[in-house]
Amino acid sequence: MSFKTIKTYFNFSRDQRNGILVLFCFIIALQMIYFFVDFSVISKEYPAKQKWLSLQSEIDSMKGEVPKYSPKIYPFNPNFITDYKGYKLGMSVQEIDRLLAFRKENKYVNSPQEFQNVTKVSDSLLKKITPYFKFPDWVNAKKDSKDFKKFSNTAFAKKEKIVLIDINKASQEDLIKIYGIGEAISLRILKQKESLGGFVSMEQMNDVWGLSPEVVENLNAHFKVLVLPNLKKIDINNASLKELSQFPYFKYPLAKQIVTFRSMNGDIKNVEDLIKIKGFPVEKANIIGLYLDF
Repeated sequence: MSFKTIKTYFNFSRDQRNGILVLFCFIIALQMIYFFVDFSVISKEYPAKQKWLSLQSEIDSMKGEVPKYSPKIYPFNPNFITDYKGYKLGMSVQEIDRLLAFRKENKYVNSPQEFQNVTKVSDSLLKKITPYFKFPDWVNAKKDSKDFKKFSNTAFAKKEKIVLIDINKASQEDLIKIYGIGEAISLRILKQKESLGGFVSMEQMNDVWGLSPEVVENLNAHFKVLVLPNLKKIDINNASLKELSQFPYFKYPLAKQIVTFRSMNGDIKNVEDLIKIKGFPVEKANIIGLYLDF
């Protein structure tokens, strides 16, 4: 391309030159304004915002801290260990399966040694979880009665001995002998026993209206469930809504929930299925389970 050809691109008319000059001056003016004028927005200061900003460092440090949390283990009946519960305790899948297979035969473990014989857990794991085992009162009473026979000093035994009476065989006269129990409360206890078909645990004394913790403690010192009563169990999978609602632990709304759960999920196989039902008293599950036939 020749110089003359290039030069033709820069040949402007007078109006074009004036326009270019104006545009150039306009650009210079904008640059000067941008350089000398402060365009920063004045932000309004809020006291509350400043207070929160001052605490930001403390909040950030708290976020960085890893909370030291160790789940608390509450006493439990080892007969009702679920898959998840066994996993949390450190049991292997095989050990949990052995226990579940044993329970399917409608058998119960009644001591830590029997639990180990069934599950084959190690001595170290057994030692770790045994303090949390809570067996029914009638099992513990059976052990206590065996241990009591080992007393050789009869004079001492007579002084300390309290004759335990099976709560299911106690008469009104036996109950009235306990400090804090009169005629009305004794009849209430007997009526509760009759409606249930028998007590399976002394914990059920807490369900009797009018018994203070001190009176319950006195009852536990003189009465136990020495022999599990011959209960007429409720067929949980075939009982009607009316039959379920007549059971003292199942009020009508809960009985209705059980029937609904049954129709939607099929047969209820164990206590673990029951505690999935809305409104079911989980803290009494082990006791209620002894009154049911799955």
